[in-house]
Amino acid sequence: MRIVLGVGGGIAAYKVASLLRLFTEAGHDVTVIPTEAATRFVGVATWEALSGHPVSNSVFDDVHTVNHVRLGHEAELIVVAPATADLLARAATGQASDLLSNTLLMAGDCPVLMAPAMHTEMWQHPATQANVETLRSRGVTVLEPASGRLTGSDSGPGRLPEPEAIFEAALALAGAPAVPATAPLPTSEAALSAPLRPLAGLTVTVSAGGTREPLDPVRFLGNRSSGKQGVALAAAARDAGAKVRLLAAHMDVPPPAGVDVVTVETALELREAALHAAADSDVVIMAAAVADFRPADVSGTKIKKRDDAADPVISLVRNPDILRELVEIRDAASRNQLIVGFAAETGDADGDVLEYAAAKLRRKACDLLVVNHVGQDKVFGQDSNSVVILSRSGSEPQEASGSKTDVAAAVIDRISAELSRVVPPA
Repeated sequence: MRIVLGVGGGIAAYKVASLLRLFTEAGHDVTVIPTEAATRFVGVATWEALSGHPVSNSVFDDVHTVNHVRLGHEAELIVVAPATADLLARAATGQASDLLSNTLLMAGDCPVLMAPAMHTEMWQHPATQANVETLRSRGVTVLEPASGRLTGSDSGPGRLPEPEAIFEAALALAGAPAVPATAPLPTSEAALSAPLRPLAGLTVTVSAGGTREPLDPVRFLGNRSSGKQGVALAAAARDAGAKVRLLAAHMDVPPPAGVDVVTVETALELREAALHAAADSDVVIMAAAVADFRPADVSGTKIKKRDDAADPVISLVRNPDILRELVEIRDAASRNQLIVGFAAETGDADGDVLEYAAAKLRRKACDLLVVNHVGQDKVFGQDSNSVVILSRSGSEPQEASGSKTDVAAAVIDRISAELSRVVPPA
């Protein structure tokens, strides 16, 4: 695969040498385009030695080959790391001040992945966030930066993701296996017949985390969801070859590399994001813990605790049933789409977990329902999980347990199996 590797002018540029080595050792042909500032951190000679190609950042070098047009046209994948705040801004506003920004403008249908790295304040600045949103809306995959120690003594979100994570996310975006070209091929009959990337070419939307419903400027109604299972599902769908959108409510864990992230807070915000994302999704997995109710009135000021006032009474109203609405829209449009719901259930004197879950599946009418038995020290916030997958088709319930990564893999495998049974409309 022909890859253009753009290198921004940040201290994290030194890590990109390892990323380049990963690409070349996997058999890919890589052309490196550093910005002028990047060459102050890592010299041109390093990039040329590791890539085996001449390196330039000027549109006036090799003019006879029309590099500023040719490189973008010929690339099958463009990766920019580190993507500095300046590079994100120039890409979002369509500037063409050097060879790298010209190449990004000429990318066409080529997948583009940008791995940001900068100080926390720069990453969280509204201007940078607006530029990231603009790029994502145009189909560019912008990874979330890692959190940790930065250049100085400060820490926070803004670290360049590790080269291995960028490598895996980039090849997943391009639909290429993340193995060297010289790796031995599978020889067993099972391995030869197994689909390596069963969701390749599909778009999967996953919701994760817990919604928060504001009471006043400082308080909210929430739940115990950590987002771990939803994040694991997004990563598993990505590894299965899908283009993944993650609708992220409050989460205790960072989103996985290589997925598009849309942040939401409330159930109403999640509904809007889900309806928009589902319009062109082949699979929708609603794993977020959505609040059933929200306060009828939200105070514009902090609710005070006063000795001379009565205790406040909070009235609640129902939130919309997002899962059911997605199914109704899908069915009304006769759309060939698989919808998966999650149910966090507890048993009581009137019924056990599976009885309540089966009733929920009938009400929601989604294709699959993944059932968690929740409770104190169960599921929420834990690294392990145990689920039962119910199907609207009436097939036998399927159990899966282990780490949340293991459970996610089992759910994605089940989704792949369900999709293989679907006969496209004539």
